Amino acid sequence: MLLDREINILNYLPDFLTEFREFRELAAAENPELRLIWGLLEDVLSDQFVADATENGIKRWETILKIFPKGSESLEVRKFRILARLNEKLPYTRRTLESQLDALCGESGYSVELRNDEYTLVVRVALAEKGKFDEVNSLLERTVPANIIIDLSLLYNTHTILSGYTNAQLAAYTHEQLRSEVLK
Repeated sequence: MLLDREINILNYLPDFLTEFREFRELAAAENPELRLIWGLLEDVLSDQFVADATENGIKRWETILKIFPKGSESLEVRKFRILARLNEKLPYTRRTLESQLDALCGESGYSVELRNDEYTLVVRVALAEKGKFDEVNSLLERTVPANIIIDLSLLYNTHTILSGYTNAQLAAYTHEQLRSEVLK
């Protein structure tokens, strides 16, 4: 509990009043209501910070930021999307973009190449981070200038990556798994 506190209205009465049955019964009836109010107050305070927010607080943040969650997303993923949106900074620079991608995917979870002569930004998301692909796409669409073409895809396994495995190890996987799954 954020505001750890014992809620008992009898503690606020003079000692001689706590001896009366009527006051004990009154406290027994009021204490659950006060605990409920105190819990709601904790939720309101928690909702001010995305990391601590309740389901209701996350819904409010999503409404404010115009984020439409998918039905299958966990509360943690929804918090992550909100934090990613709050961390966006304009104007656009490559360094700012890479900083935002670091926050989303980690430093080794992507690659970026800017082809100036083609006005193309090539972004490859690592297979380990493919669950964040849609969020990376959304970030790029919001921050990359309109005159730059976005070439976004997953960074699939290559021969170089797979050459560290024996044929017997690779035989346990299908061609699709070898191409698009993180091998263990």
